[in-house]
Amino acid sequence: MTNPFMNRAGSLQGPATDIQPVTPDDATDLQTVAIALYVETGGTLSIVTASGNTRQVELPDFSILPVGVRKVSQTGTTAIGIHALVLA
Repeated sequence: MTNPFMNRAGSLQGPATDIQPVTPDDATDLQTVAIALYVETGGTLSIVTASGNTRQVELPDFSILPVGVRKVSQTGTTAIGIHALVLA
């Protein structure tokens, strides 16, 4: 199989090279800083951005939040089915 990602540098402009499920946690950062988040069921996301700022955003179902995220906090998060889009 041909892999179009082989020998290419990852880009913050996309596409992501992997997607990882996210379990919101107040104490633990994501394994890899996400270049975006995908949410299956909308609600509030309580996040810490790649630049270290704490934010809360409301998202509808099946949304992509195109911002670098280092943590999704449990406290304040009501959205479910959260996935981190990452450059692996």
